[in-house]
Amino acid sequence: MALPVVDTEYLKEVDKARRDLRALIASRNCAPIMLRLAWHDAGTYDVNTKTGGPNGSIRNEDEYSHGSNNGLKKAIDWCEEVKSRHPKITYADLYQLAGVVAVEVTGGPTIDFVPGRKDSSVCPKEGRLPDAKRGSPHLRDIFYRMGLSDKDIVALSGGHTLGRAHPERSGFDGPWTKEPLKFDNSYFVELLNGESEGLLQLPTDKALLDDPEFRRYVELYAKDEDAFFRDYAESHKKLSELGFTPRSPGSKVVTKESTILVQSAVGVAVAAAVVVLSYFYEVRKRMK
Repeated sequence: MALPVVDTEYLKEVDKARRDLRALIASRNCAPIMLRLAWHDAGTYDVNTKTGGPNGSIRNEDEYSHGSNNGLKKAIDWCEEVKSRHPKITYADLYQLAGVVAVEVTGGPTIDFVPGRKDSSVCPKEGRLPDAKRGSPHLRDIFYRMGLSDKDIVALSGGHTLGRAHPERSGFDGPWTKEPLKFDNSYFVELLNGESEGLLQLPTDKALLDDPEFRRYVELYAKDEDAFFRDYAESHKKLSELGFTPRSPGSKVVTKESTILVQSAVGVAVAAAVVVLSYFYEVRKRMK
């Protein structure tokens, strides 16, 4: 599928979709599942084969029916409500925007969002997302395949501060924190506090404590929420742009006005060339 044209009208639609997503997430308390949708669409990326990633392919049954995506059809359907009002926006952009908004409306950091992702209907094979039952070597295998780092692994794991596990989806049950609709650093605080009644700690969560490189970030984020927010925003942006080359900040949005300016510049250049050629023609005539 073709890249979207990120012109002034497209950017306006993105802003409108952002407002609609804020309202939808607030009214349905669905920030956790929207964040999960964004992550799972992006987290299939393979840096070696340049396949998967945030391309909207999760909207296809072949992918949302993967075991790791249990329950996400609901989020896909809710996003479809926004898509129907803003059809110009790609699914790839919409799902990543939903993840950004989910973090922001629950008190998390502001994440830089650059639109322009193209949609794909090619679904990756099942097995590219993390398995919650496994440990640190598995986490590194999954995240390094995406091109992410140890710091990214721990920072993104902090997103579990939102939401809870559902037994019908993952086989696990319960929230990770006492306020599962608030984005803060309590995931790391609870992790260091050890197991608490009513709170969940998965094998992949405990792996962050067992591995020395991971643990140093856990300890940092538990005591310094600002550091967590800064690193999380950076890692979330990286995840949301895997395989996608954003438009550079200095590049200009394509508009009708800029097209007119280009056409005018071409006209001036042609006129100048005519003048120069005429001058040399006259000079040659006088020399004969």
